[in-house]
Amino acid sequence: MPAKKSSEKSTRTTSAGTKPGSCLVKWVTRAVIAFVVYLACSVLDRIKDRWYVFTPESLHELAQAAVRAHPNDINSIIPYIVSNLSETYSPSVIAINPNSSEWVLNNAGGAMGAMYIIHASITEYLIIFGTPLGTEGHTGMHTADDYFNILVGEQWAFNPPNLEMEVYRPGEVHHLPRGHVKQYKMHEGCFALEYARGWIPLMLPFGLADVFSSTLDYWSFYHTVRITARENIRNLLIGKI
Repeated sequence: MPAKKSSEKSTRTTSAGTKPGSCLVKWVTRAVIAFVVYLACSVLDRIKDRWYVFTPESLHELAQAAVRAHPNDINSIIPYIVSNLSETYSPSVIAINPNSSEWVLNNAGGAMGAMYIIHASITEYLIIFGTPLGTEGHTGMHTADDYFNILVGEQWAFNPPNLEMEVYRPGEVHHLPRGHVKQYKMHEGCFALEYARGWIPLMLPFGLADVFSSTLDYWSFYHTVRITARENIRNLLIGKI
């Protein structure tokens, strides 16, 4: 019995003696992994521009042309935009979703509307977003630049400490730089061509969180995930990141 107790005590002492070193190795390993991930993200962030296909300027010009051709007629503006995009961009370069019947309800930042996903990839998305009823909420803080091209109606924005209301009308674009936030309102109904460029997957929690915290609209959640995943896969298959 004494020998057994001595053996057990020795084992505990050895085990206890290795704990500090073991913990140090774990923390060093974690620090190295975190540094490698940070370095990789920094490099990718510097070179992400090479994967962009759209430009804010060309999309703004397209939105203005659509507004001039079909003023205050969203049902005619949408096919005008989609047909132009399909003619301008080769399907071997970027995948466009031509099915304008794929509208999905969306709640984000306290605002509610519906969206039609024209394009979705890792670094870009292009949607028609809006509502005929009007809505308001928080823009969210994003890892991408957001360009809101007004097609019908007006969008209002509030950006403290500037205490004056910003107003954006058809043909105008509201640019929200990444990392910035505002309050916004789509007054009495508004539709816009929304373009975001940056790290799009990191924007998804903002667009989907309300499903779990308030709306419980899992049907819209399913369709949002289904269409987004499908369009991302279509683009990855042709090399569009």
